[in-house]
Amino acid sequence: TPVYFAHAYSPHERGSNENRNRVLRRFIPKGQAIEELSDHKLIQINWYLNFRPLKCLNWHTPIEIFLL
Repeated sequence: TPVYFAHAYSPHERGSNENRNRVLRRFIPKGQAIEELSDHKLIQINWYLNFRPLKCLNWHTPIEIFLL
């Protein structure tokens, strides 16, 4: 399996990761500690992220790909 490493301070090399972080920031603003969130809120965020169709997965959800 080929392995690729992105260069430090090169967000354009990690497009999917940066996009996911941007979506996560909708729920957890930069600077807010995760410890401040309730378990229920974290579960809601997890469900939202795992059931969101992604272009890089050919518009399937991560949970669909995981269960294949």
